[in-house]
Amino acid sequence: MAGELRDERFLYMISCFRPRLKQFIRVQPVLDRLPSLSAEDREKVRATALQRGEVEGAEELLRAVERGPRGCGWFHEFLQALEHGGCGMAACYVNPSLSQLPSPAEEADHDLCVHLVQLLHSTLVDSMRTVQVAEKCLQMGIFQDEDLDGIHTVTENRGNREGARELLSRLVQKKDWFSRFLIALRETQHGSLADDLSGNIGGTKDKQNGMKNSTNKETEVTSQPDYAILEDLKQQENMNDNFSSENNLLETSIGKNSVVSESDVSIGFGSVSNLNENLGQSCTSSDSDEEESRASPEPDLVLRDYQMEVAKPALNGENIIICLPTGSGKTRVAVYITKDHLDKKKRASEPGKVIVLVNKVPLVEQHLRKEFSPFLKRWYHVIGLSGDSQLKISFPEVVRRNDVIICTAQILENSLLNADKEDEEGVRLSDFSLIIIDECHHTQKEGVYNNIMRRYLKEKKKNRKLAKENKPLIPQPQILGLTASPGVGGATSYSKAEEHILKICANLDACSIMTVEERASQLKNQVKEPFKKTVIADDKKKDPFRERITEIMTEIQNYCQLHPKSEFGTQPYEQWVIREEKKAAKEEKRKERVCAEHLKKYNDALQINDAIRMVDAYNHLNNFYKDEKSKKTERSDDDDDAPAVSKQDETDLFLIGLFHAKKKQLKELARMPEYENEKLTQLRNTLMEEFTKTEAPRGIIFTKTRLSAFALFQWIKDNPKFEEVGIKAHYLIGAGHSSETKPMTQNEQREVIDKFRGGNLNLLIATTVAEEGLDIKECNIVIRYGLVTNEIAMVQARGRARADDSTYALVASSGSGAVEREYVNIFREKMMYKAIQHVQKMPQEEYLKKIQNYQCQSIVEKEMKAKRLQQKTYKKNASLITFLCKNCHKLVCSGEDIRVIENMHHVSVKRDFQSLYHTRENKTLQDKNADYQTNGEVICKDCGQAWGNMMVHRGLDLPCLKIMNFVIVFEDKKTKEIFKKWRELPIEFPGFDYAAHCPSSDED
Repeated sequence: MAGELRDERFLYMISCFRPRLKQFIRVQPVLDRLPSLSAEDREKVRATALQRGEVEGAEELLRAVERGPRGCGWFHEFLQALEHGGCGMAACYVNPSLSQLPSPAEEADHDLCVHLVQLLHSTLVDSMRTVQVAEKCLQMGIFQDEDLDGIHTVTENRGNREGARELLSRLVQKKDWFSRFLIALRETQHGSLADDLSGNIGGTKDKQNGMKNSTNKETEVTSQPDYAILEDLKQQENMNDNFSSENNLLETSIGKNSVVSESDVSIGFGSVSNLNENLGQSCTSSDSDEEESRASPEPDLVLRDYQMEVAKPALNGENIIICLPTGSGKTRVAVYITKDHLDKKKRASEPGKVIVLVNKVPLVEQHLRKEFSPFLKRWYHVIGLSGDSQLKISFPEVVRRNDVIICTAQILENSLLNADKEDEEGVRLSDFSLIIIDECHHTQKEGVYNNIMRRYLKEKKKNRKLAKENKPLIPQPQILGLTASPGVGGATSYSKAEEHILKICANLDACSIMTVEERASQLKNQVKEPFKKTVIADDKKKDPFRERITEIMTEIQNYCQLHPKSEFGTQPYEQWVIREEKKAAKEEKRKERVCAEHLKKYNDALQINDAIRMVDAYNHLNNFYKDEKSKKTERSDDDDDAPAVSKQDETDLFLIGLFHAKKKQLKELARMPEYENEKLTQLRNTLMEEFTKTEAPRGIIFTKTRLSAFALFQWIKDNPKFEEVGIKAHYLIGAGHSSETKPMTQNEQREVIDKFRGGNLNLLIATTVAEEGLDIKECNIVIRYGLVTNEIAMVQARGRARADDSTYALVASSGSGAVEREYVNIFREKMMYKAIQHVQKMPQEEYLKKIQNYQCQSIVEKEMKAKRLQQKTYKKNASLITFLCKNCHKLVCSGEDIRVIENMHHVSVKRDFQSLYHTRENKTLQDKNADYQTNGEVICKDCGQAWGNMMVHRGLDLPCLKIMNFVIVFEDKKTKEIFKKWRELPIEFPGFDYAAHCPSSDED
């Protein structure tokens, strides 16, 4: 009973002093000392502190404590964690004995001492030798070892000023700190700073901290200047004890004082805790010319004139598209519009909520950390959310709790879909007052941006009908689109280019598309145009390696009687061979199918040889045939000493034998430097020239495939000449699993970009993942290595070369067509800007009429497509389809054996399914995701054909199938099909029932 009473008192103390506790708790040290807190709560608290700051993290921690395990010394454990985690002030407030509870007078004195530190904040930061003072504070018992380590780390990594901010942010959360801090300053030869803080002109007497010392006559306020400051602050503060006010005292007391700017003293009464963020962090931006370190963590949110020019209509509440080049500060404009929008909503007492949609996961953290959080966190709750986020609360709950949400568009789309279902919680577009769409040129066709905007357009159409009926309208958010280049959508004429621009505007319901006109000269000074050059390699050089490969391919074609009309090593040849493989699989012609598969590998090798080194092409083939031999060899599961049994048929023997017969010759040719790729020679020359002409060079090479990115990285690593000129390279590739090459994780991508930004790397070899959006430091050399796609990609890539005297180069072979495609892109870019100007000058009535027509067209097209899809859906029993192995055509399972996990993973639950396959290690799939993980590759027991991967779902081992590895037989139609993705199969499978299959799994 006594324990329960004590617990109640503990909870009561938390409820009474919650605002104070949030000010004095440092989350991580306390978490480390709470072993009884569940892992889920621990992760939730840590994620909240990381994404929304220490104050919100402390709030989440207090909630976890309140719902934590009662009894068993839980609250005592929390009290000890506070005391030993350097949060002595917080411990004073929660101790139910009330023995250490500060009086209101002591609290007032403490707050005023904090304000004194704030008043002299810039002087302290500029003049204090941080490490000496921190070490003295440790000796005097103000700091713990953990505090000193943290201050040391910040000072070493970010300099003395940042270290001083970190010291002050920790200092004001301590108990009885003021008088001891003055002594620490004096004993480290900072007497003048101590005098300034104490107001002591002669430097002989100090103002002691009021906490626990306020009754000591000798240590009370004795110097007139200090006393005057305190009294003046007291008069203006009009203190209250409920701590509910978030108003900044110093805004009224020294708001117009020229000594300290408003942002320098942004902590104020009621927000002491945020010193960790508000004093300890420097917020700079890639597209700002502010000082590297500032006295304030909340830099002024000011737009340049050209930025304000394009922002004006949005500030008036209009839907617009802002078109600004890479590096000109589009995101900063969006932050400014966001704050202006929310401020106006607050003043009007209207609900305001902003969602920022991005199309790549890394952009969530980037926008949050670099732009939205530094500028908005003081006034609004800002959070970033992607599929990788670990927050264990629902998206609708995240939306309810925050003012600004930055997330991948698919998260919003999923939640909008959930809102349409009766049994699911979701959000609606009307929950938001502003939607910002980053890289908005993707708002077209069946993209996720366009699916979201079609909902908006439908609601707009419905509102017109409701208005006629005098019924309440559905609230609609303002729309803001951001892009560096809307493109022309493959247009070959000005009229088609204009049509494309109008369709993008229609899809985003934009009143106008904004580009800089009046302040164009300022924009030009801000965004430097790189010097452009084209480096052409001679492709007429003798290439015996290519000749041997084409001879092998000709032999295979003759063997299986396949005769293409396209040239070896080209894209049309690849498309032809894929069609032949599908056709042979459906017709159960194994010989032709397997030969087509091998021809594709040789075609890949030719493309690698054309782009990179012969040895890379050779390794590609060698690894493939090693893998094939392994798949076609069966070892006994029971007897390790039993001889391996070959499962190769006549075709396998021919193909594997053919490669091994030519292997030695290919290997020797691959080592001959005289036949090396001429394009690589030109790339080497370009890199050596650019990396030796500037002091701190930095560059990006864009290449077509992950394989070529990795191979170029290996080529640079293997060549000591690059190291001599200081090149430190790494590859940067996508995170998706659609390629045969192992992807990079989001963390690996982030690590590489951070190293590049920090100077540990100075050359990235990237696929198109780095073209748009990602905050990659400006470069002085950007090379497109044989990679030419469209005008949008060209503008995005060129925008990376925005350092002074930068170069944008295309390195390509003369017969590749890349140079010609680049000229087409330059023409399309000019056509795009001309089309935008024409749309901008269009009479408003004509513009709106065209926009409305395109919007109606978009809605009708979507509805027609949905109807066609519905008609196409296979309504009959799933058991009427069967799955055959693509290679040996063995019956694998029926449609009724397939279940779906998380709406994406298709697994077989057939009872004897295990007898049909072997598993082997899958090197590219080792990552754990959510509550499932991938284990090994599932291969056919008879022929070695890959079927999919093993996955562990909540403790159950399940074979997860890839539909592309099967021939689907429609029994009632007597037809056979091959599908690339599950969603192409016109049938819906039931969800996986964990409870139903758990027992059967246990029996097995």
